Amino acid sequence: MAVYVTSDAHGHVRALDEVLERVSLGAGDELYVLGDLIDRGPDPLGVVSLVRSLPNAHVLLGNHEDLMMLAVARTGAPKDGAFDISGLDYDAFTDWMNWMQNGGAATSEQLERLSAEEYADFLGWVAGLPLYATATAGGHTFALCHAGISAGAALEWAGVHAGEDLEDPAVLAQMLAAQQRDDLLWIRAEFWGVSTTLVDANGHGPIVVAGHTPSPLLSVLAPNEDVACVNEEGKGTVVELGASAATGVPDRIDVDCAAASGAGPGRVGVLRLDDLETWFADVREGE
Repeated sequence: MAVYVTSDAHGHVRALDEVLERVSLGAGDELYVLGDLIDRGPDPLGVVSLVRSLPNAHVLLGNHEDLMMLAVARTGAPKDGAFDISGLDYDAFTDWMNWMQNGGAATSEQLERLSAEEYADFLGWVAGLPLYATATAGGHTFALCHAGISAGAALEWAGVHAGEDLEDPAVLAQMLAAQQRDDLLWIRAEFWGVSTTLVDANGHGPIVVAGHTPSPLLSVLAPNEDVACVNEEGKGTVVELGASAATGVPDRIDVDCAAASGAGPGRVGVLRLDDLETWFADVREGE
C-alpha cells in the first residue's frame, strides 16, 4: 500500500484525471486531497465528482471550500436556478464578493444547475471535511493540511507537552488540533518562509505537507532555500523545503503546482509519500 497526496486542482478535472491515470492507484493505495478542488477552473464539480468516486480518497477542507460555504450560507440554496443576492446586507454581500473575487463564479454557476437533493448532498459533504490529517509512509510521519501550520504554535504545544513523540500520529493529531483554523486554511509567508524545526538533525520528526501556495511564489516567500520552485519550462512543481545536507529530509513540502494559474504555468501534481516520487499533468487551455 502506498500513500499519495495532491492539492489545489481548482476545477481542472482533465489534468487531475490525467495525472491520476499516470499514478495508477492500486486497490490498497490511499490518496489525500488537501483541498481547493473548486473555483477558478472550468469544472469544479467535475473535480469533486472524480475525487468522491475514488474508494480510498481522503479530502481536507481548503480555503476555497470555506469561502464558498460562507457565501452560500448567506444566500441560501439557489431559487429558480440562481442564487439570490439582492437582499444581502453589507457583511453578507462582502462574503459573497470575496468568493466571487477568488474564482467562485465557475463553482456557483454549476451549483445553480444542481437539483435540490444534489445541492444538499454536496454542501453536506463539504461541511464534513476535516482541517487536517496524519499519515505514515516510508519511515516518516506526515502532517497534512491545506495551507500549513504556525511553527510558533507547534513549538508552544510541544513545550507544554514535553516528552510527547510527534512522530506518533495520535500525538501529531493533537498538535494539529491546537492550531488556529485560519492558519490551517490560509497561512502562507509565515509557514513557507521559516523552518518548522519539527524535523531534527537526524531527520526525525513530522514533515508538513500542504498546498494553497502555488510553487512559483516560493521563490519570493522562501528566497533562502536553494531549491527550484518551477520546472525547466517554468511550470509549477512539488517543492521540498528545509532539507538538511546531512539527511536530505525536508520539514515542509508544497504540492500546489499552480493549477489555479491555468494553462502555461499550471499543473496538477501528485506526490507519493513513501519515496517522494512525483507525477504531473499540465493544465491545457480551456481545460
